[in-house]
Amino acid sequence: MATGTDPQAATPARRKMAPHGVHSAARAAIPARHLRSDRWWLAPAVTAAGLFAFVVYSTWRAFAGDDYYAEPYVSPFYSPCIAQNCVPMKGGANWEIFGAWWGLSPALLILIFPLGFRLTCYYYRKAYYRGFWASPPACAVAEPRARYTGETRFPLILQNVHRYFFYFAVIVAGILTYDTVLGFRDGHGRWGHMGLGTLVLLVNIALIWAYTLSCHSCRHIVGGRLKHFSRHPVRYRLWGWVSELNMRHMQLAWASLISVAVADFYVYLLASGAFDDPRFF
Repeated sequence: MATGTDPQAATPARRKMAPHGVHSAARAAIPARHLRSDRWWLAPAVTAAGLFAFVVYSTWRAFAGDDYYAEPYVSPFYSPCIAQNCVPMKGGANWEIFGAWWGLSPALLILIFPLGFRLTCYYYRKAYYRGFWASPPACAVAEPRARYTGETRFPLILQNVHRYFFYFAVIVAGILTYDTVLGFRDGHGRWGHMGLGTLVLLVNIALIWAYTLSCHSCRHIVGGRLKHFSRHPVRYRLWGWVSELNMRHMQLAWASLISVAVADFYVYLLASGAFDDPRFF
């Protein structure tokens, strides 16, 4: 036994009572909470502000229940519209699955799927863990809690359903693609036309697909379990493409978050009569 050690120090009872994290006996005795001298707080502060702004806006629009359809455009917050109180959309994803008893906004029935996909996304977890919970707020800056349990307990253990939300996200993205195609009509339903709203929806759906396919779950599904890529050349090629997108997952997450809000707001302005959609042809 080394000189000066305490044989009782490593007992389970003492380990449970001892401080954890940066104040544990195994760490260097540094009085300062951290030694970073840069503006480490700026990134989590900006992240929290951006996510908070989106939450406020999306909450307002989700509970509004109106001004979400201006033929031929439909807000991505409200598609597919699966309640009887939906505004009729010519040729759109308007399915009366929920009857007259549903009196709330129809957006509340569908937003759970894209919202659940983003909430459990690996990047967004990091973003709001750092921005709102300070867990931890930045690299080399300790979190304020004494213990860290990760995602092993309720409710954070529910983050493991991310892969299943991915499947629903693909379905929703497919429906929004159909809505974008319908955007090549005019206000009377005639094909072969394009307005500014069509361009807004095109950019939005491109970013949504890029963000969805750059997901870590998508990368794992495509080629995560393969032991020999040489035996699966097609899946290996797809895995390589998804990996390229995955490297830009953070940028795509923010770009698609902004684009879906812009698309919704543009349709809102048209539906509320703020201005008419400029037509290119």
